[in-house]
Amino acid sequence: MSEWSPSGWRQRPILQQPEYPDRSELQGVELQLEGLPPLVFVDEVQELNRQLARVSEGKAFLLQGGDCAESFAEFNTRHIQDTCKVILQMAVVLTYAGSCPVVKVGRLAGQFAKPRSSKMETIDGIALPSYRGDMVNAITFTAAARTPDPQRLLQAYHQSAATLNLLRAFTKGGLADLHQVHQWNLEFVKGSPLGDRYQNLADRIGEALAFMEACGVTLKDTPSIRETTVYTSHEALLLNYEQALTRRDDAAGDWYDCSAHMLWIGERTRQVDKAHIEFIRGIKNPIGVKAGPGMDADELMRLIDMLNPRNEAGRLTIIVRMGARIVDILPPLLRRVSREGRQVVWSSDPMHSNTVKTSHGIKTRSFNKILEEVKNFFEIHYAEGTYAGGIHCEMTGQNVTECIGGAQAITEQELTDKYFTYCDPRLNANQALELAFLISDFLKKARTTKNHGVH
Repeated sequence: MSEWSPSGWRQRPILQQPEYPDRSELQGVELQLEGLPPLVFVDEVQELNRQLARVSEGKAFLLQGGDCAESFAEFNTRHIQDTCKVILQMAVVLTYAGSCPVVKVGRLAGQFAKPRSSKMETIDGIALPSYRGDMVNAITFTAAARTPDPQRLLQAYHQSAATLNLLRAFTKGGLADLHQVHQWNLEFVKGSPLGDRYQNLADRIGEALAFMEACGVTLKDTPSIRETTVYTSHEALLLNYEQALTRRDDAAGDWYDCSAHMLWIGERTRQVDKAHIEFIRGIKNPIGVKAGPGMDADELMRLIDMLNPRNEAGRLTIIVRMGARIVDILPPLLRRVSREGRQVVWSSDPMHSNTVKTSHGIKTRSFNKILEEVKNFFEIHYAEGTYAGGIHCEMTGQNVTECIGGAQAITEQELTDKYFTYCDPRLNANQALELAFLISDFLKKARTTKNHGVH
């Protein structure tokens, strides 16, 4: 394999990139980014690598979730806090059921750019560049708003820094304390069937903590009880931004992309001979690659060879997004990877292959289809003797109505009540909790089977 450098991707064909009108301005912004501090630190990235290695060994579970696309307009403390609460809620449900650590990774502090199926969008006969996320252009349908603006790269960096600051404050400063587990329930979830089920679980956790303290076990000063870590991740789409934030570790000489703890490559940009795979193969961060219904075993093995040539545990996560076709496509992939002894984390993204448009042209997802894909993902792994190691979903702490169905029974007619997404529809906290409880049942089954030594 050829020698790697952070700029080597520029020699390869590249897809899904904005067309900036002023290249010199773009180069000036890239230079500014190169001089700014890293957003994450090497020791944090290395710790996530170690935790994901445990996931690949079946000793932990990966929970990855957050916004479809972060926005500049909706950036505020409450939004970040509510999303953090949903992640903590889901994690505690999964931890309690599976009796194993949950590695928490947010789609936060960098998820500003989105691939699009078409370069142009046409409305009333007017064609303008497609909206590619706030990091590139604005959603307003005017020529000025849709023109890619390099200054938005800097705005994304500074918002990511502020988001990380808040995230660290919440998770280390008391919000994540298991003694506060009841306070993670969002107001609009309280009183719902899922809210009540969560409250019952929180009561049991509270009783267990009180019992241990009554026995003389001091828990208030125990870091694992009092605080946690939520790592950050985003799709590595705008490679000029990623290159500008890539730093060399002086100790080992390895390169790290310090824009996030974990990066992934999407379905549209995972070609082995093109720029995105060339860039991501050289960084030491844990990385992911999306595997859609078009993935075959030979292509997957080529990707694994490129992205994890040393077969390091925790290095590579395969994020499966196949919809109803998962029952036919996933089993041979699992068998091939297992037969060749490759160490990967298998994670389910049940969102992206279950996106449809209503008769009124509103993009939505059926919660029942999402649950069905997750159920199939776990049952296939169970049947093949492999480990279903994670879930990757688009969700928010906002009280949105973007995905139909679930315990709330959101109908197609109710979608417009609170439809706020800039891009793809997200689960709200009720639906995210419902998903977590479903997964907890599978984790409980896997734990019971493992304990009895039966498959």
